[in-house]
Parts: sequence; structure tokens; C-alpha cells
Amino acid sequence: MRMFFKNMKQLFVRSALIAMLLSALPLAAHAASLDSALACDRSAHKFIADLAVQQLIDPKPMRVESNSINAFRPVRGASLDAYGFSVFAVVGYEQDDPIFRAGSGEPLAKSAYGAVVWGSDEKVQTAVTAAGSTAIVHRVAPHVTAIFCKRS
Repeated sequence: MRMFFKNMKQLFVRSALIAMLLSALPLAAHAASLDSALACDRSAHKFIADLAVQQLIDPKPMRVESNSINAFRPVRGASLDAYGFSVFAVVGYEQDDPIFRAGSGEPLAKSAYGAVVWGSDEKVQTAVTAAGSTAIVHRVAPHVTAIFCKRS
């Protein structure tokens, strides 16, 4: 799990640069909240497939971690949020599911998914707890936090 969050820091730096560049361009926005999905009551397949069908994320992962967690980028013009925080990546993996690519190591879980948001871990944890979610909240970098659901 530590390797996942370390790699998310690297992903954050790249994504931050891309986000800054794209923010200068005019975009037609598609907004969506991930709050209900992050109640941790569904599979990674349903979470990622629903976002892909709605054309809110690129269905091809931008990165696959050694623990098989696939990171997906929101499509240009999509505005995703989770508990009031802006999402810059969604992540997921489900064992034996063709929409996910396997990493080189041991998978983190049979099914895991979540979102990486702009916000401090304390504020994100407060919002997640207030919503009644069982999601794991983990600091990735200063003001970058992962909200993560995992099934064994």
C-alpha cells in the first residue's frame, strides 16, 4: 500500500502540471459527483465502467502500478468531485476483469477503487466521515489525498 501512495505522489506531480496547462484552455464542462460511489458499496468494475460509459474518464489507464492499481485520467472538460473536493484521478482494479491491466506484483485486493483529490487529509477525512463512508483516507502529498475503497 505504501508503494501505491508513493507512486501516487509521482502521478500527482505530472497531473498537476497537466492540470495547470489545461486550466488555461476553454473547455465544455461535464460535472459529476463521486460521493455515492465512494460509499464503498460497489465493485471497482462498476465504479470505473460507469465513469467510462458516461465519458467522464479515459477508459485507458494512464498508469498501472505494480500492485495492479490502474489510474484513469478525467477526460478533457470533465469536472469530477468527491465530498466537495476536486478529483484529478480515479483509480481501480478488479481481479480477472478485462477493463483493468494487471501490474507486475501482487494485486492490492480483488477489487479496489477510489479517487485522488485536491485537499488536506484532515479536511477530506472529516467530509468522508460526515458522509458515513467507510473509505480509507490517505495523504499522498501536501493537499493531495486519496479516498480508497477496498474489498478482499
